[in-house]
Amino acid sequence: MIPIEHIQFAAITLTGALTLMLVFVLPIRGEIGQAYNRSRWLMVAGTVLLPVQFLLQYTLHFRRMGVEPAVLVNLLFFIPSAWLISLAILNLLRQKALRSLDWYVGLGSYVAVVILLLGANPTGGHDVLDVTPRLYYTELASACIYAVMQFYYTDQLWREFRRLRLALDNYYDRERHGVLRWMRNSCMLLSLSAVFAPMVIFWSGPLLIVYALTIMLCISYTVISFYGYGLDRRHLQALQEVERSMQEDEQAESLDRQDNGSDLSDRDRQHVGKAVERWLAKGGHLHSGITIQTAADDMRIPRYQLKLWLKTTEQKLFNPWLTNLRIEEAKRQLKKHPEWSNDTIAEHCGFSSRNYFQTIFKKQTGVSPSEFS
Repeated sequence: MIPIEHIQFAAITLTGALTLMLVFVLPIRGEIGQAYNRSRWLMVAGTVLLPVQFLLQYTLHFRRMGVEPAVLVNLLFFIPSAWLISLAILNLLRQKALRSLDWYVGLGSYVAVVILLLGANPTGGHDVLDVTPRLYYTELASACIYAVMQFYYTDQLWREFRRLRLALDNYYDRERHGVLRWMRNSCMLLSLSAVFAPMVIFWSGPLLIVYALTIMLCISYTVISFYGYGLDRRHLQALQEVERSMQEDEQAESLDRQDNGSDLSDRDRQHVGKAVERWLAKGGHLHSGITIQTAADDMRIPRYQLKLWLKTTEQKLFNPWLTNLRIEEAKRQLKKHPEWSNDTIAEHCGFSSRNYFQTIFKKQTGVSPSEFS
């Protein structure tokens, strides 16, 4: 079996390298980088605690004193690390300042854990690191607090995922869920590690090594994905565009409700419907790379009115509505021109690529384009 000291040394090297990678990444200038830069320093604050923790374990040999002393040090460092990393992802999703409650939940949880752990052996001549039944149960309670804390952040992150996923579907002409995928995966991994913490913190031997390696893979995936996310400015641009459109539409809807007393008046609904019909008649939906903004501009109607009108359709959102129209057009062209290739059909119908067209077509119809024709 691999000695625990070797694993600790490898963890020091890995987490230290991940932290340095975040520290020395070039900051993103301008408005597009504000949220990312804030998240980067939150991520740095979270990851820098990890090599410190492993260095203490490696140099002071807490594992040789027993499982409980090592667990105490792990909890004191890993809980704030998970808290700060969760805040980094949440800040990036919201693209604006975090709420006070987001800070207080993690801070309050950590203060409670510190008080519990440092007060575990206050009497009887025991040192704080002495192995006692009281320390064991205190660490178990601390792990449960950690799980509850992470559950709160998981709930907040999933709410933001859902909000942004719907917003992306209501803005772009194709799925952009890849913008959020690494954040969703990171949140899931952090949550699972927190859920299992009360059950596995006292493991030893091979099971402990497996759990430690899992944690390291989780942290590495999160940090490296975050680093790569900053290199691809298109993702940051997409989030910023969507956030701005939501804020602008909320303001416009609020003003419209003050004037008309309803979300969309009958007169406006008819006006938007006619504008949509004219746009479809001239094949506006068959252009690739459009957004709800460019579509609304082409229709010469306010974007927020088009969003409200889309809510009256079966698809509710821009991307599903547009995709359905393109699929229906693809069906017509496949019957009319069976000799056309999938590349030609995809280009004619406004799909960004042949692969995307084939994937969406089979998802909606249950058969591939070649089988349909």
